[in-house]
Amino acid sequence: MSALPVDGLPPTDGRMPPQLRLCAPLPGLPGHDTFTMDALDDDGTLFAMRSAPADRAPVRLFVVPPRVFFPDYAPSVDAEAHTLVGGRAEDHLLLVVVHPADRDTPPTANLLAPLVVDPTTGAAMQTVLGDDDWPLHAPLG
Repeated sequence: MSALPVDGLPPTDGRMPPQLRLCAPLPGLPGHDTFTMDALDDDGTLFAMRSAPADRAPVRLFVVPPRVFFPDYAPSVDAEAHTLVGGRAEDHLLLVVVHPADRDTPPTANLLAPLVVDPTTGAAMQTVLGDDDWPLHAPLG
């Protein structure tokens, strides 16, 4: 199976869809397959993913385009992930989940399992990078 490079270069140029529909649930979050996307800054760097509809306990995750903080981040995403998301692979956005800072640790990003997003339809999925050695908790900053 071939791998395709993804250019997650910021900014998202207004291409972030208002809602993501996950092709498969995120680990540990069964039943949460639709998320609204809210920009938390003016330049489209930080987004809050909020679960919708609210018929379950709400979930909020923070995501960023990885190349904002990690300019050398250029993973090869499996072609199957692009196929499942649909659309043209070269148009897909790449996002990484951020764990906020707490008292003793800085904020970190999960570079091992990015989200692949079709900006036209909002279809998305998280994929685990199998051939790359990216960290699960990469410090931001």
